[in-house]
Amino acid sequence: MRRAALHPGQLWQACAQIARQTLLGSGPPRKLDHFRWLYAPDLLSFGYALRTTISALIALSIALWWELGSPQWAALTVWMVAQGTRGKSIAKARWHMFGMVVGTLCAIVLVACMPQAPLLYLFCLAGGIGAFCFIGTLLPGPAAMTNYRIHGMRASGFTYAIIALDGVLAPDHIFEIAMARATYITLGIVVETTISSLFQYRLENRARNRLASNFVQALGGVTRTLGSLLQGDKHSVTTSPEVFSTILTLSDQVEFAEIEMGKHKHEGDHARAALAAMTVLMSRGLDLAALLQVPDSNGGHYQQTAADVSHFLQTLPGRLDQGQSITPVLQDLDELCASCRQLAASCLDEEMVAAMHVPVDRAEERVISRQGQLLHKLGEMMDELRLALEQFDMSRNPQQHDHFRYAMRTYRDWRMAFTNSLRASVTIFCSGLIWVATAWPDGLTFMMFVSIVCALFSTLEQPAMATKAFLHGTICVIGMCGLLDLWVLAQPTTYEMLALCLAVPMLVGGLAFAYLPLILAAVAYNLFLPILVGPLNQGRMDEILYFNTALPLLLAMVFAMWMYRVFLPFDPDGLRWDLRLTILRSLRRLASQRVPELPAEVVGRSVDGFVRLSSMTPDKKSFVLNRYLSGVLSGMTIGLNVLRLRAILAQGVLPPGAQRATQAMMNRMQRFTGRYGGQYGRTARATRLAVAYLVQREQVETNLSVRVEMLRALASLRVIATELEQNQDFFDASSPYLDKAFS
Repeated sequence: MRRAALHPGQLWQACAQIARQTLLGSGPPRKLDHFRWLYAPDLLSFGYALRTTISALIALSIALWWELGSPQWAALTVWMVAQGTRGKSIAKARWHMFGMVVGTLCAIVLVACMPQAPLLYLFCLAGGIGAFCFIGTLLPGPAAMTNYRIHGMRASGFTYAIIALDGVLAPDHIFEIAMARATYITLGIVVETTISSLFQYRLENRARNRLASNFVQALGGVTRTLGSLLQGDKHSVTTSPEVFSTILTLSDQVEFAEIEMGKHKHEGDHARAALAAMTVLMSRGLDLAALLQVPDSNGGHYQQTAADVSHFLQTLPGRLDQGQSITPVLQDLDELCASCRQLAASCLDEEMVAAMHVPVDRAEERVISRQGQLLHKLGEMMDELRLALEQFDMSRNPQQHDHFRYAMRTYRDWRMAFTNSLRASVTIFCSGLIWVATAWPDGLTFMMFVSIVCALFSTLEQPAMATKAFLHGTICVIGMCGLLDLWVLAQPTTYEMLALCLAVPMLVGGLAFAYLPLILAAVAYNLFLPILVGPLNQGRMDEILYFNTALPLLLAMVFAMWMYRVFLPFDPDGLRWDLRLTILRSLRRLASQRVPELPAEVVGRSVDGFVRLSSMTPDKKSFVLNRYLSGVLSGMTIGLNVLRLRAILAQGVLPPGAQRATQAMMNRMQRFTGRYGGQYGRTARATRLAVAYLVQREQVETNLSVRVEMLRALASLRVIATELEQNQDFFDASSPYLDKAFS
């Protein structure tokens, strides 16, 4: 019997099924979501990749047209400067140009001073890049690749290395070499900024809208955390590290929006002030959470008010995101603030009445007093929220003749700067010794690539992880360029065909850069693609030149990654220990220094350390990490309340006994350190004694103004006592404070 013939559609399905089983094997179909950035990118990512590819090819064509000696550096500069937004591109281009000028001048001086002293030359080259890393670490902003102030120093080290190492073989022509490299870099920057400006539409309006959306995004995390706190989750603030990270990240992005707005009216200053007010708002939440730990603090008046405030916080981001006037929101907030103050005053009045009528019900008076303190803290939190909303409104609706300023904060870590500098210097010097000792013909290329990696990544907190991702991108670009150099680029004889061959690999690199998990690998791919292709007017990259360039590049990546893991490696335990000692030292300083710091400085430094600590490990649920994070926030809370106690003591309103008890606690805090044992227990005991004494004196105090000040001091002392008790593992170091103690 003859079989029925297959329909063409059935035949196609059968063939597809056979091919699928052959390539993917049997079982359920595999998900390809992790390749979505390549086959289904979003419009913004594709637009970035397309315009950067066009810019790189235009810069390369101009460099070839001008018959420059190494035209690939122009295309490389385009990929180094190009970013996803106009503001980031301009900011990075400015600092890259600044770094290029500084690096060029330093390279000329280096080659001119010591052309005949190889070891001294290597020492000065390594020391110069180390100095750039040292300065870059101390500049404002986080130690991230998106900090373009630090990138200025990275560009200085990058330019310093390539010019100095190119000029070592021809010191008589160092000026021509330096000018040629400066020309490539300038050409790449000019082309990229010009082309990217053509792809912008209504840039100023979009920048203002992005400022507003960033604020609403940060406020959403804050309101959810504080809402959970008011609903009974007393640890919601300490278990939400991503809120502080979001606030700090968005605050660093404000400067890019300012660039895009051009001639702005201090919208960025108001936006930074609004985000800073939100960090203070979170610190107020920590105070409230500490007072909630005190027994008999949760009364009926507070519960009702907390429920109303929680409902207001939950609806706040949606009301702001609609773009409506902020006046109704502020009116509702004023009503809540007035309710908190009125209830706090009522509690104080009831307490005064109870204290003046014999017999005094001590238990009832204690409940009323603690409920009033909670309401007072809740009112202070609402006042801070109002300040943040007012600053947000002024950033969204700028006023004429506004002279408000809010500069970026800088928190320098001199020890980290020295470590980064020494790590980069030693790595580069060792690579130079390898070149000198082995007389490797391509050792100079090897050293140049090591210097580039050290200049780019030594300012990061975890350079070993960055170089690992960089190595992955290097392997990919070596494979891609092997295909291009040994097969594809052997055929084209005109620039148009060369550009057509390079367009697709460059486009893939641009799409990878727009995908967050592949950023560092894409940076390596995009930077080294022009170098390994090596386009020239009078020749092309042959197999010998390709292997003599690819091998030093690969070995340089491996060597740099190995050195970062061996010499002064990143030590999370050491970082936590140093951060803890810094917090203890800052508490002593806050209690003893003649001119105390501003609360904003205490909050900013603590949040900076908190974000560094939370980002240094991928395990966000680690028990040890959570203890440290809680300790950092506790140190910030204690520091702020120490400042409040100093202000109360300076007024001299407290009765003599209460003044002495509070001052005794402050004297003990001036010597607060748990490193050698004993000091934690004495400080905690002095705080508890001060709380007990002020509770007794406050219950019999009949002067209203004195009683108010005593309640303020008592609230701060209770917060300090609660934080010391809740985080004893962090503050008590009578035994060595090691992670094993928590395991």
